[in-house]
Amino acid sequence: MLSARQPLKAISAKPKKCAVRSCRAPFIPKQSFQTWCSPECGLAIAKAKQDKQRVAIEQVERREIRAAKERVKPRAEHMKEAQSAFNAWVRERDILLPCISCGRHHQGKYDAGHYRTVGSNPALRFEPLNCHKQCVPCNQHKSGDIVNYRINLVQRIGAEKVAWLEGPHEPKKYSIEDLKAIKARYRELVRVMRKEQGVHG
Repeated sequence: MLSARQPLKAISAKPKKCAVRSCRAPFIPKQSFQTWCSPECGLAIAKAKQDKQRVAIEQVERREIRAAKERVKPRAEHMKEAQSAFNAWVRERDILLPCISCGRHHQGKYDAGHYRTVGSNPALRFEPLNCHKQCVPCNQHKSGDIVNYRINLVQRIGAEKVAWLEGPHEPKKYSIEDLKAIKARYRELVRVMRKEQGVHG
């Protein structure tokens, strides 16, 4: 039995490289957790950690703000967003096709033109057969150029489906959850289609 505790031998620390990317100088750490070679680099690491924490907090705050806005968003806004997502999908689906009314390819903006308008038949606002890529002059300046729209629509989807569009339809009541689901579905479809085409954004 030892009469007195033997002194512990000092453990020689292995050299490390400074964790600061702009430094990376070799050093002998005084503590096992030390990753910086100098007080200046230690401060730089501490600041980087603070900045990272601040960014994380800001991201959480932004998510909370978005969630709060989503909770108080009126149904009309959800309808607008769902319609926008659906229209974007229609334009993407018909990207290689000409205007449904005039049959021409234009250099410029295209709309998603409804054959049966949303105002006259809201039950068909999200019906793919009822909506096709249409140039702005035909859609906005010629009120859809509906005569030529119908002629070309019959050629594109067939007379039977056009007759179905022109028939009576039960009104549809979309809940906010329905509209959220529609928006999410068509946004995802557009994302997949653009990915397949090698288009980002």
